[in-house]
Amino acid sequence: MRDPEAVAAAFDAAEEALGPLTTLVNNAAGNFIVRAEDLSPNGWRAVVGIVLDGTFFCSRELGRRVADRGGDNAQIVNLVASYAWTGGPGTVHSAAAKAGVVNLTRTLAVEWAQRGIRVNAIAPGPIDTDETRTRLWPTEEIREQLLRRIPLGRFGREEEVAHACAYLVSDFAGYVTGDVLTLDGGAWLEQGMFKD
Repeated sequence: MRDPEAVAAAFDAAEEALGPLTTLVNNAAGNFIVRAEDLSPNGWRAVVGIVLDGTFFCSRELGRRVADRGGDNAQIVNLVASYAWTGGPGTVHSAAAKAGVVNLTRTLAVEWAQRGIRVNAIAPGPIDTDETRTRLWPTEEIREQLLRRIPLGRFGREEEVAHACAYLVSDFAGYVTGDVLTLDGGAWLEQGMFKD
């Protein structure tokens, strides 16, 4: 992800096996919980390199190939997170990188529209996976506290993210570009002091 030459080689291999690529989902991420003052320069570079640089390098590679073909109907979906605009303690590296990807999404959507490339993003909130249960909400107390902040009262499911992605790359979303679809059960909405 962080090496443009490796990205180009991966695209070459994929196109040799599948033909010209028209759909890209940038889903690589790096994250770990750490206070900003304790984050090492290496930790910062690793996460920003994977999330922001990797998304740009992969998107640029598809954009160049589509341009070389004279334009095409192509789609890019970038996975970010709702804390890209809310922030989140312990995620300064990841939140900053994902905020960059939100801006990258909107900029490329405008810049590449005439090439026929649509660029959108999905901002998942709390999605229940083995990894999130282990790393982000490992205790029942944390899970309960988090669930109280989600208006729909449950965690998201992996297939719901996949369905949102399928929509954004389909003809059903043919007039959608530069958008960020929030997928978090309403958790990003400020619920104020009268919620309960």
